[in-house]
Amino acid sequence: MNFEDKLKNYAKVVIERGINVQKGMPLVINTSTQAMDFVRKLTELAYERGASEVIVRIHDDECDRMSAMMMSEEAIKHAPEWKLDMMLDFAERKAGFLSVIAPNPSLMKDVSPERLMLMRSVNANLMKPFQKYTMNDINPWCVVAVPSKAWADKVLPDVSEDKRISELWDLIFKIVRVDGSDPDKAWDDFENTIQEKAKYLNEMQFEKLHYSSKLGTDLTIEMPKNHLWIGGSSMSETGVRFTANIPTEEIFSAPKRDGVSGIVYATKPLSLSGKLVENFSLRFEHGKCVEVKAEKNQKLLEDLIATDENACMLGEVALVQNDSPISNSKKLFYSTLFDENASCHLAFGAAYPTCIEGGAAMSEEELLKNGINDSKIHVDFMIGDETTEIIGYKDNKEYKIFEKGNWAF
Repeated sequence: MNFEDKLKNYAKVVIERGINVQKGMPLVINTSTQAMDFVRKLTELAYERGASEVIVRIHDDECDRMSAMMMSEEAIKHAPEWKLDMMLDFAERKAGFLSVIAPNPSLMKDVSPERLMLMRSVNANLMKPFQKYTMNDINPWCVVAVPSKAWADKVLPDVSEDKRISELWDLIFKIVRVDGSDPDKAWDDFENTIQEKAKYLNEMQFEKLHYSSKLGTDLTIEMPKNHLWIGGSSMSETGVRFTANIPTEEIFSAPKRDGVSGIVYATKPLSLSGKLVENFSLRFEHGKCVEVKAEKNQKLLEDLIATDENACMLGEVALVQNDSPISNSKKLFYSTLFDENASCHLAFGAAYPTCIEGGAAMSEEELLKNGINDSKIHVDFMIGDETTEIIGYKDNKEYKIFEKGNWAF
């Protein structure tokens, strides 16, 4: 297939399997100026599928960078309610929410961590009431990516400059399974496999997981009663089956918020607002991260987990085998959307309420009582590699879940 055929396949997968536009559904697309060519294709397909309206909300990287550097602190602290009201209006009208990103990993490298922290905190406070519509899968939502020059330069520095973007497109097409003759079959096969793994984990209801690796990871994660493992597509409360991340390789659940102990070593850098936290480890006691060590940008990570009182606790545990399309590419993408699907990972902050039976209908107090964390943030970091071993425990028996970085069942 030529480039245009693959691009059409990609757009089709995003609209039909990612957000799964339904007749009469409003669609909100959040994107950047660099992604507009692809967004126009998505908009056309969405209307062809019967979308009632498509609202495209556009930002520009360079303008965002200048604002982050030069906006007054008073303006940063001002959180206009109309931004929240607009998103709540669409959510209540059963809209789908699609983000099309064109990453620039180094965009905010010259902005002070304090300003980045302030901007993140103000936005998180403002949008907290909207967060439940995606975290609880009330509405369908999806995140996808297209190349930018800055991203291609970062991911493929050894490729000649004039070929970097086209090679990054080829990588994306392969990773999102649209480069073959039958993308629908490729996605169906993947969905069947990942759902089988999730079914086994849900039937086993492991009481705790133990992680180890050659880097030195020695981490125990207790699981709450009636937890659920989710992989591949999900069903929204509005009755729409959607795939939240494209690409996706993970099966995830929520850990018991106060049941994490030990030390874990990251296997990939963490990109936070255009800065990289590199070669870091985290020590947990009774669920809380009590020690952070990083070779670079340690304070940025420390500030992140101080966002609120629960930000230092975990909200997600995700299993991704090392033998996967993204991992096998041997590339570091400097984008959580891709890198988290190349590696087992954890996430600080809010858990998805759908990761426990009946969680979507629980109040924040009920979720906390059942061991499900709540926070203004949700930030993934990668911990898996080819040496990762994971043991599940149930009724004093051990079960191998991962061996040498891959599924053991």
